[in-house]
This record gives sequence, structure tokens and C-alpha cells, in this order.
Amino acid sequence: MKDPLESAALEILKGIGEDPSREGLVKTPQRVAKAWREITSGYNADLDKVFNGAFFKADYREMVIVKDIAFYSLCEHHMLPFFGKAHVAYIPNGRIVGLSKIPRLVETFARRLQVQERLTEEIAATLYKVLKPRGVGVVMEAEHLCVSMRGVRNETAYATTSSMLGVFQKDNRVREEFLNLIKK
Repeated sequence: MKDPLESAALEILKGIGEDPSREGLVKTPQRVAKAWREITSGYNADLDKVFNGAFFKADYREMVIVKDIAFYSLCEHHMLPFFGKAHVAYIPNGRIVGLSKIPRLVETFARRLQVQERLTEEIAATLYKVLKPRGVGVVMEAEHLCVSMRGVRNETAYATTSSMLGVFQKDNRVREEFLNLIKK
């Protein structure tokens, strides 16, 4: 077994006292390696391919929101999942982006070892940089299994983070409009 992810999975099985030769576990190292490659695929993502040139001229000057974007990520501290919903908004400045590119951007950064705070900021900063809008707002709400299934074992706690750039940061009315619209 030369695949480092397969070898690591095998060692984990042994480390927890399991028998890796047991029928149900024989192929587990291969399945774990495949799963980890998928759930950490954000490291290999090319942002140009994520956006795929889907920028369009538009005179639209009001807020664009894609809300309730489901995401799954891994806590970099315990390598346990955290998951929830992202709400992403921007106010165009002569250009819009294909709406499907926003969930793809969220997924790209979520598929890495993360902390929710950095994940939120990476999404906002990237959209702000590539689209050059008047402003960007991102709010993320997530349940962290490192909180709910281990340690404090609080099953009802969830974390909310935000990143506001441009007019979302400078103009309280814009920020409030965004926050009110994502509540609905």
C-alpha cells in the first residue's frame, strides 16, 4: 500500500483497536482515501475554472443575493466536519457573475481544512477581487461536529460568521438590508 491516505487510514483502524482484515474493513482504507480526496478537492481547484469566464456587463445596481447555499467543510483543528448554509451578496459595479458560480466558489473554499472565520473571509475577498463590485457580504451559519459530538457536546450550538467589504462594510443601511433579506 503506497498511497499515503490509504496507509494513514489503515493506521487509524489499527490505532483504535480494529482489525483491518475484518470483512467490512478490508476496503475501508481505499474508500477513506477516495473520500478524503473528494472532500479536500478545494486545494486543487483553479479559480479561473470555477468562474469559467461567466462575467457579464450589466447596469443592474441593486443587491444580488444567493442564500441558503449548503456547504460541508472540515475543521482544521480536529479534522471533523462542520456544515451549514452560506449567504452571499454583492452589489454590481457594471458587471455581474453567473449565479451558479457563487455556490461553486463557496464549495471550492469549503473543500479544504478550514476554520469558519477564514472560510467566510476567503469567499468574500475572492468575489470582491474578481468581480470588483461596489461591495460584498457573506454570512455563514454552521454546526461543528467538534462542538456537538466531542468535547463540550453541545448539540444545539452553531456558529455564525460574517465578512463585509466595500459598501457592505461602510454603509449600515446596505448591511442591514442584506441581513434582513437573508432572514426571510
